Amino acid sequence: MIRNKWDQRIQRADDLAAAHDFAAEVMHFYKRIAGLQKSLYSYFETAGDRAANKHAANLRQVGPNLPLLLVKFPEFLLQVETFATQPFVEAAERSRTDGEGRWREALGSAWQNATDFTPAGAEAVLAWMFVQPYAEWLADGRERVTGGGGTPAICPLCSSKPVVGVLRPEGDGGKRSLICSLCSTEWQFGRILCPACGEENVEKLAVYTASQFPYVRVEACDTCRRYIKTVDLTKNGNAVPLVDELATIPLNLWAKEHEYTKLQPNLLGL
Repeated sequence: MIRNKWDQRIQRADDLAAAHDFAAEVMHFYKRIAGLQKSLYSYFETAGDRAANKHAANLRQVGPNLPLLLVKFPEFLLQVETFATQPFVEAAERSRTDGEGRWREALGSAWQNATDFTPAGAEAVLAWMFVQPYAEWLADGRERVTGGGGTPAICPLCSSKPVVGVLRPEGDGGKRSLICSLCSTEWQFGRILCPACGEENVEKLAVYTASQFPYVRVEACDTCRRYIKTVDLTKNGNAVPLVDELATIPLNLWAKEHEYTKLQPNLLGL
C-alpha cells in the first residue's frame, strides 16, 4: 500500500528522530503538526471548493476562504496547546482567546504575506502552519508545473519562495528542482544558479555538507549571502525533502557561523 504524502512525512520524521538525537525534539514536534495538517487537508477535501482558485493566474489571487478556515482554526490552536513547546503553547492560548476578528486578521496576513514570509513571533508561525495545508490542497487541484532550467526562482503557482531544493535522479546525474514553502509545488530550476539573486558564477556558489547528512547540502551564494538546502535523492532515496530540511540543524548552524541568511524560513519558522 502506498502511503499518502502526509503519512510519508510523518514516518520520515519518526525515522529521523530515531537516527539523530539532536533532531528528535524538532521531529517529534513536526510529527504532531503534520498530523494536524493531514486532518486539515482531509477536511478541505471534504468541505472545500477549489472552483474560485482553479483558473486564477496565481492561486493566492483569490483571498482565502475564511469561513472554511475559521471552522477549524480554534480546534487547531487547542490541539497545539496539548503538545507544543512553551512559546507555541502561550501563543496558541493567546490566539484562541483573541476571537474571530483577530483570527481573520492573522490568517489573512499569513496568506497575503506568503510571498515574503518572515515569522514575527509564534502566533505568525502558527497561522502559517494552518494555512499551509490549505494552500497545498488548492495547489493539488491545479495542473502541476514542471518548467525548464530557466523557470523563475519563485513558485509558479503562488509566487512564494522555495524552502528547499531537490536533486532527483536523471540519467547519470540529478535534475534540480525547488519546492515551494507555502503550497509545496515543485518546479525545475537550473543546477548551477542562486535562487535568491540569480548568480551563475560557480566560484561564488559555496557548497557545504555535514557528516551526519551527506545527502543534504547547503547551497550558499557569496554574492547575496543567502542559502538554501538541497536534498540529493540520488544519494538517499528515502529522504523526504520537506522533512529532512527541518532535521538538518547542523547545516543551519554552519550557515549562520559563516554569515549566510536562509532564503526562506521553513514551516517551523527556522
